[in-house]
Amino acid sequence: MPAPPLVPESSRHLLVPFAAASAAECQTLLPGLVLPRLAELLTLLTEQAPDRGEDEALSPPHERALARALGLPVAGDGRIPWVAAQSDAPTVPQAWFSPCHFQVGMEMVQLLPGSQLDLPEAESRTLFDALAPFCAEDGITLRFDSATQWHASGEALHGIACASLDRVSGRQVDAWMAESPANPAGAQLLKRLQSEAQMLFYTHPVHDARTARGLLPVNGFWVHGAGALDTVPALREPPAMPEGLRQAALRADWAGWQAAWHALDAGEIAGLLASARRGDSVTLTLCGERHARTWTTQPVSALARLARPFQHLLGRAPASQTLKDL
Repeated sequence: MPAPPLVPESSRHLLVPFAAASAAECQTLLPGLVLPRLAELLTLLTEQAPDRGEDEALSPPHERALARALGLPVAGDGRIPWVAAQSDAPTVPQAWFSPCHFQVGMEMVQLLPGSQLDLPEAESRTLFDALAPFCAEDGITLRFDSATQWHASGEALHGIACASLDRVSGRQVDAWMAESPANPAGAQLLKRLQSEAQMLFYTHPVHDARTARGLLPVNGFWVHGAGALDTVPALREPPAMPEGLRQAALRADWAGWQAAWHALDAGEIAGLLASARRGDSVTLTLCGERHARTWTTQPVSALARLARPFQHLLGRAPASQTLKDL
């Protein structure tokens, strides 16, 4: 079965993940964040209805916004079938199993993703080979995709609600263990597989080898992007999504996050501003950890076009005020 076809997008769209974050360190930086091009761009665009959410939602705002931009059907929170939508068999239930490290503390268990573990492909493949037979016994076919992503497929993944890896990275995982009422048996099966993987990986030679090198061991995996599509939709082309803010936020590198914003303002935001000044159709979506807000060009009168060059001088608000409401 072919992958969903892409429909060309007529408007230039920039979607910015982690434009703000809930962490106190990020909130402290926001009042002093000066982004002149973003501030001017917002005066030229018209805000659409915002997507209001909660910090506890399984699907973060940037994933919800991306799904809408693509025209991807979403069955509910935590049920965006990312893996199926990108595959050649979108109606088959699929998911990512991402190797990770669970840091066990006195009162919480924190997850560190494979991208932060310095995980070589050879070690990842060895752990993958150990886990695959256990998955097969439960009707889940595992395929190696990369050191940090293992592809899973099987009916147990149908209707599974799961938290995005971006949601749980660096955080306590207990709050993100969804029950999946649409498929409780599948959810229980996955939890059992995760427990078996922890025991399997703990006794595996890779565990001791990594520990001897002073590296955090891989002691589990996280399930995300699960589900299937009922039909094959015609998806729109994806918007541009800069990675700098997201990567810095997931590492809790707030100085790097601030630097990434300045680079974005001087780069992609400046480019979008130039397009808007020319009268091109542009869309900007800014995503925090609760909400996503979208602005786009709208038809304006000749008088309004004449006034635009002076609007930003009369009433431009600091962009940081907008970012605080994300």
